[in-house]
Amino acid sequence: MTARTGFTETLARFGPGTPVVLCHDDADGLSAGALFARALAQTSHGPAQVRVIGRGESAWSDAIRAELTSGPPVAGLIVTDLGVQAEPVLTGIPTVIVDHHVPRSLPAPEVAAVISGLNEDPIPTSSLLAHRCAAVLLDKAGADALIWLAALGAVGDLGERGAPARFPEVMAGARRFGTLKSLREAVSLINAPRRASRGDASPALRLLLRADGLDAVVSDASPDGEALRQARAEVKEALDDSRKVPPLFAGPVALIRCDSPCQIHPLVAQSWTHRLRRQAVIGANAGFREGFVHFAARSATVPDLIAFLQDRAPPLGPDDQFAQGHRRATGGQVTRETWNHFAAELGFGSEAMV
Repeated sequence: MTARTGFTETLARFGPGTPVVLCHDDADGLSAGALFARALAQTSHGPAQVRVIGRGESAWSDAIRAELTSGPPVAGLIVTDLGVQAEPVLTGIPTVIVDHHVPRSLPAPEVAAVISGLNEDPIPTSSLLAHRCAAVLLDKAGADALIWLAALGAVGDLGERGAPARFPEVMAGARRFGTLKSLREAVSLINAPRRASRGDASPALRLLLRADGLDAVVSDASPDGEALRQARAEVKEALDDSRKVPPLFAGPVALIRCDSPCQIHPLVAQSWTHRLRRQAVIGANAGFREGFVHFAARSATVPDLIAFLQDRAPPLGPDDQFAQGHRRATGGQVTRETWNHFAAELGFGSEAMV
């Protein structure tokens, strides 16, 4: 479904109340959330409320449903960069899902409109899809003024080489708002709060909701800007410590254990892929959330890590999330018991258990 049809048709069905945007807490999700909020604010539908779905949360959980229904009336929902599921987030509320992940299940048309980039080549990120939706609502000047947010999210997910190669027109448009160096710096800062021990991405969202470009994000001297820099310093220290840990090997899998309240396991996995090119590299963090092991899988050579993990999946419990995200960047969060089953089935011994 395209932005022009799916987004505008669903928006037309929004009722009285406040539009609510639910977004992921990484650079792509936060950029998408900010794009929707800033675009809606320039139309009769705005202003919107943005709710970041952070550590250990799900947009489809009873806790989020209770939170939404206990507040002001919800006119409609925009759910972005949080995956796709069949069940409604809120029954009876017009909903559009804007996402680029492999769906867990697909909703019926009456439940939600899905705007996905999975059938495109290259696959656009959620922030790029959000910018397409914003462009439907705004004139060219208004859409162009927000293109730096799309570039920030794209680089956050695809990297500073992947995004320009796949979406050169977006990156070219973003150059009016900062250099490639400032874009890289902005991505690092916006991603830092979610990775820090507090896991609070609200300073990053507030900054994206008011900044007028990449240079403004990097140079921001407010308490929000300072919170981003402090978070990045904390994450760097944790990552430096984790790099002293050697990998464990079992067949086609290399495992790097870490025990940190910071969300460093994706960075740990990614940092080893250029040295362990034949393996699927898993960074596993037993210190991120009490009672759980959070893990990330990356590889230089395995084309579909979701399928790779699903072929080796342990029995899963109701609290387990496994093999979600992208084919080239996936992972999960499972109970310690489930993790120990998984590690044993992969061929690891007691050194991998928690």
